[in-house]
Amino acid sequence: MENLGKYDVIIIGGSYAGLSAGMALGRSLRQVLIIDSGSPCNQQTPHSHNFITQDGQKPSVIASIAKEQVLQYPTVEYINAFATNGIRNGKSFVIQTDRGERFESDKLLFATGIKDIMPAIGGFAEAWAKSIVHCPYCHGYEIRNKKTGILLNGAKAFHMASLLNNLTDQITILTAGEPDFTQEQLAKFKKHNIAIVEKKVKEIEQQDGQIAQVLFEDNSRLALDALYAGLPFEQHSEIPKQLGCETTEEGYIKVDGFQKTTVDGVFACGDNSSMMRSVSNAVATGGVAGAMLNKELVDDRF
Repeated sequence: MENLGKYDVIIIGGSYAGLSAGMALGRSLRQVLIIDSGSPCNQQTPHSHNFITQDGQKPSVIASIAKEQVLQYPTVEYINAFATNGIRNGKSFVIQTDRGERFESDKLLFATGIKDIMPAIGGFAEAWAKSIVHCPYCHGYEIRNKKTGILLNGAKAFHMASLLNNLTDQITILTAGEPDFTQEQLAKFKKHNIAIVEKKVKEIEQQDGQIAQVLFEDNSRLALDALYAGLPFEQHSEIPKQLGCETTEEGYIKVDGFQKTTVDGVFACGDNSSMMRSVSNAVATGGVAGAMLNKELVDDRF
């Protein structure tokens, strides 16, 4: 294992959140290493929305411009690798990569995102982030007035239906089993002509990621243009767990208002620590994390 230097901060994850933090730290002349494996959470998403100045831009273009700008700061380095292990070494941290390298730093930032766990439904993965989406703020305007399904049940389905009712009057909730709604919620659905289908989904019939129909287990079909779904997820990196970072009940890395985890010297930002899953939120939390990391370095050394 090759030892390759000491940094003020190692940032694991070089997408929107990590790059935003890297810029804040680079502008404070901090020695920073960004380690990125090139697998952003939204790599299938064709366009980013609800992000002022970048509305409708391809996420890969936003990331490319951000990387170019961040690397203009001479104290920031960037490598393409996957961080495999992390340990505390006294007051420092040592990170190992899949390329056989070891890097050391005083502080750590995880901007590692999450991995969606796809259901065993044919065609679902191909349509995910294209015509099967998770967020009406990110995608709702583009699929307004369309035949829209909601693959959820209970309170989550009710909440999503309430948000979508302003965007389309063609909503069908696919509960994939017995509906779990109160009488008051059912009355709301009836008032707004929202249908409920209890059948389990067998397959998504799609072409190049665009839904045509949903095929149910009884071989009946429902024509749809778009589908909202909430997926289970797992952390993209195991290193926060290795270091003892606590997680929330939902599975996010627990952070305070300054993006600090429960482990001293370790911060997290972006999708790994927030249910507000968007490029704009990743950039915002990365900026906060970068500033707070710099403050900790100042407090340690001044």
